[in-house]
Amino acid sequence: MEDTTFNKKPLSLGQKIERVRTFRGFKQEYLASKLGVSQQTVSKIEQQEEIEEALLEQIAEALGVTPEVIKNFDDDKITYIINHQYNIYNNEIKDNATNNFVFNPIEKIAELYERLLKTEREKNELFKK
Repeated sequence: MEDTTFNKKPLSLGQKIERVRTFRGFKQEYLASKLGVSQQTVSKIEQQEEIEEALLEQIAEALGVTPEVIKNFDDDKITYIINHQYNIYNNEIKDNATNNFVFNPIEKIAELYERLLKTEREKNELFKK
């Protein structure tokens, strides 16, 4: 049997910028306005293999990330995190090591809200006395 391995070509810096922009939910027009360039310029940037450091820093700031996030972006890591970290149907967060659910964020919010209400009630009782 023939061993077939798929050698994925690593993403260029421009492709990484595009992926980060997309994951952040921004359109090219948004990034263009933040950089003071046209949407076509952003499109060209996203097609480049390399990008100068100063421009990368501006792009990272506009996207709300560090340049290292862009440089180290990896589709496989993101896919792994999405598939293994979150159970969106139950709104629970898993511990990757044990694959057990750690907590339900909605329950935590409700618990904190209940504590806040209790504290406010106690404070109101003190004011009445």
